[in-house]
Amino acid sequence: MHVHVSCADGEAKFWLTPNISVASNSGLSSQRLSKIAKILEEQQNDIIAAWQKHFRR
Repeated sequence: MHVHVSCADGEAKFWLTPNISVASNSGLSSQRLSKIAKILEEQQNDIIAAWQKHFRR
């Protein structure tokens, strides 16, 4: 399970399970990646529920 995140300065792919982690990164600073990871952690349950709903129709 993963999500793609795009920003003005680059994009990244994050694994959602078993832990939030960066799968790939193109152009984002480590500081930006940390901020994104924090947001994903705070919203992890909602994001996973939406991911499951979308892909398990």
